Amino acid sequence: MRAIDLHTHTAKSDGSYTPAALVDYAIEKDLAAVAITDHDSIEGLDEALSHAAALRKKGLPSVEVVPGIEFSTKYEKQDVHIVGLYIAYDGALFQQALQNFVDSREGRNIKMCKNLQEAGIGISYEKLQEMYPGAVITRAHYASFLCEYGYVKNRQDAFAKYLGDHTKYFVPREKVTPAQAVELIRKADGVPILAHPPLYHMGNERLDALVSSLKEDGLMGIESFYSTYTNQDVRDMLRLADKYDLLLSGGSDFHGANKPGLDLGCGYGKLFVPEDLLVKIKEARRPAKTGGSD
Repeated sequence: MRAIDLHTHTAKSDGSYTPAALVDYAIEKDLAAVAITDHDSIEGLDEALSHAAALRKKGLPSVEVVPGIEFSTKYEKQDVHIVGLYIAYDGALFQQALQNFVDSREGRNIKMCKNLQEAGIGISYEKLQEMYPGAVITRAHYASFLCEYGYVKNRQDAFAKYLGDHTKYFVPREKVTPAQAVELIRKADGVPILAHPPLYHMGNERLDALVSSLKEDGLMGIESFYSTYTNQDVRDMLRLADKYDLLLSGGSDFHGANKPGLDLGCGYGKLFVPEDLLVKIKEARRPAKTGGSD
């Protein structure tokens, strides 16, 4: 059975591969399917889907590209991520909601640049946009900038000194709730998946409460397989999936050069997400009553 990877990022958010290059790499890795799930962005989907289709038309090896997104949300003052798979991303209501995300992130970025300028760093939001054209600017881009211009030794140093949540330069941005992200994905005919729950370090009781609540809101799946999971993490996620009748999903969270050592499809070497999981996700996907065409 071949592997799939349902959690990846391109240069349209904070990865280093272009969408087309990521498709090519997925083919090189002999993946049956790859989901493009950029942070709060669908900018890479057309390129990835078109490239895969062009390869098929030429009779060349290709891969199934799953149109997706990863929403950054806030739950009780904590970041929680919701992945959407098979989203109908061309709907007007979905795109408007996404634009609101972009506007919120842009306002935060302008404020962060101002804070860093006051610290003597020659940065501006315009300069970041020039360096990373078409990308949704995230803190990963700030880290790359700081490294490239010699303000810090490495990315860890960048977050410790300037970009971390507890530094005086950090500016939080308004985020939707996990429930709102689930609703938005369902309205776009997609499958909402709770991303990498062990990374939130909530404790079993609090995580159970979150999953129970989101299940009532329409959550359909949970990432049961992920690059950094221990065997116990996998068992815990499988238990939650069984308890709340959730689909199993998984992925590497591939970012290319921005996460050194973490490879597409296999994470740090031990990850394997079987393709039969995708069959069940496709079978469970049902258009919402509101539809995705807006």
